[in-house]
Amino acid sequence: MNHGAMKKISSMFSTLQEKLHRTKRSASDPGALQTPAATPPPGRERSHMGQLFFEYLLVVSLRKRRNEDGYEPHITYQFPKREVMGRLQREEEEKCMKAAHLFCFPEGINWAPLTEYSSETFSFVLTEVDGSRRNGYCRRLLPGGSGARVPEAYCIISRVACFGLFSKIFDEVEKRRQISKAMIYPFMQSLREAPLPAPGNTVKISSFIPEAGTEIISLTRPADSWLEHVDFRSLFRCLTDEEVLLVFAATVMERRIIFISEELSTLSQVLHAVAALLYPFVWQHTFISIVPTVLIDVCAAPTPYLLGVQKNMLELLTDHSDVMIVDLSAGAETRFITRIGDEESLLPAKLREGLLMGLSARTRHATTDELNRLVSETFLSVFIKSVGHFSEHVKRCGNGRQFQKKSFLKAVEHKSHLNFVKLFIQTQMFDLFIQEEEMQPNPNGFFHRKVSEYHERRKKEKTKAGWVRGVVV
Repeated sequence: MNHGAMKKISSMFSTLQEKLHRTKRSASDPGALQTPAATPPPGRERSHMGQLFFEYLLVVSLRKRRNEDGYEPHITYQFPKREVMGRLQREEEEKCMKAAHLFCFPEGINWAPLTEYSSETFSFVLTEVDGSRRNGYCRRLLPGGSGARVPEAYCIISRVACFGLFSKIFDEVEKRRQISKAMIYPFMQSLREAPLPAPGNTVKISSFIPEAGTEIISLTRPADSWLEHVDFRSLFRCLTDEEVLLVFAATVMERRIIFISEELSTLSQVLHAVAALLYPFVWQHTFISIVPTVLIDVCAAPTPYLLGVQKNMLELLTDHSDVMIVDLSAGAETRFITRIGDEESLLPAKLREGLLMGLSARTRHATTDELNRLVSETFLSVFIKSVGHFSEHVKRCGNGRQFQKKSFLKAVEHKSHLNFVKLFIQTQMFDLFIQEEEMQPNPNGFFHRKVSEYHERRKKEKTKAGWVRGVVV
């Protein structure tokens, strides 16, 4: 695989095919566009709500490589079996499966039998050629038995992005696996047939367990749909508030950022948390929460990315120029192995102060939902105060609507924010956000409502201040 080809990364699937078959293809950035999920192949079952909990459950095991040292992952069980489909659909599904089993064991061939292994849960994203995305959820553990053995992984492929929900599903899978593998599949079939609840709603699954009888499992989706895949607790466990602000500033400016950790769960949770800080904007570039060894060359790509790399692969990162490398490891000598150095000055001082003040309101005993909402709304305030007036400058032009950049910049409320706004509106995430606003405005969206609330609050404050001044005079 030549180095130049990796700099023109196509989708995650085609990139993995390059590594697997040693072909040389070139294409564009895998995360450049977020298009709607692809239409499912004919015959693929759907819940009456229109979306399945999951598409596949895979059991991925390690086996000795023939005539070579080390192990390689392979799928030992798949539920449900793939349906009859056309050649192109079958090829895409095969790419998905090959990608999934590599992400279940991103370390590559270097494994040794173990007698103890703490199970871990992590996630990854598979980007298809058309830009649509599937989520992979993985729980690795030691298989049943005694003596030294290599781990196996249970992997769920789903269009649904909700890490907490699938962590609970894995708890049920692991509980049944301890009784018998055969107990897993009736539960997964019940789950597959159940309607996917809307955000904030609950679905109940009936499942029979010998000697325990029928159990009712309640699965609830978070009310805030953009936070379904997020738990900010891991982010703030690894980084201080000030360090999070440095990472946020670099992410907003769409830079190249690599996170380092020994734990796969930490990498996946922190990367999804960082991406969620950008709401209502969406990271549009390469996003790989766990980089397999075979894809380590992606770190040399010249385009923006958010990558998670296991610490034992740090020595493989030879290009440190213009890259922020963040070590998430407990007790790390330095949190930032490299960074450009201007991150403290990217955010205006008043916005930084507001962020630190908002984050200081966190409480130790806050629930995940409470923490997620506080953190999300704290960072949302950055965009409300700096670019929240955008909708006033999207004007009707002919048969369409067009963003008026000059009038928008002139209307920035705080002139100390102007340099930040000028840089931010050049990003791809802002550009795509405005394109969507030009085509289909969403005045009732969460961000629009928060902007309106902010402006109403500002008006009341100004009115009150004017009244006080009048009284004093």
